[in-house]
Amino acid sequence: MKKWILILVLSLVGTFAQAQEKKNKNAKHEIEVNGNCGMCEKRIEKAALSVKGVKVAEWHQDHHHLYIVMDETKCTLEQVHQAIANAGHDTDKVKAKDEVYENLHHCCKYERKL
Repeated sequence: MKKWILILVLSLVGTFAQAQEKKNKNAKHEIEVNGNCGMCEKRIEKAALSVKGVKVAEWHQDHHHLYIVMDETKCTLEQVHQAIANAGHDTDKVKAKDEVYENLHHCCKYERKL
């Protein structure tokens, strides 16, 4: 009887260990972030890098994509989206609050999607 209980417990532990999502310490992601100029670039990259776990943040003005390398054991992609939105820039997942967007410099006010 003890043998069967031990086998059952070990099989359950093995199953739960495999079911956990693997987190990558150097995960690469690309997200769309709206902006216009060099000031936007600095603001977007600074916002992304403010999230603990983001190692690299590089925004490209010509196609509005932010490339990031992050430690998924320390942060989530949703936290990066939120930090960028809090800085006034819409991402493909999170829209910045209107009052934050309105406080951007006039050259940084990009055309917002509905």
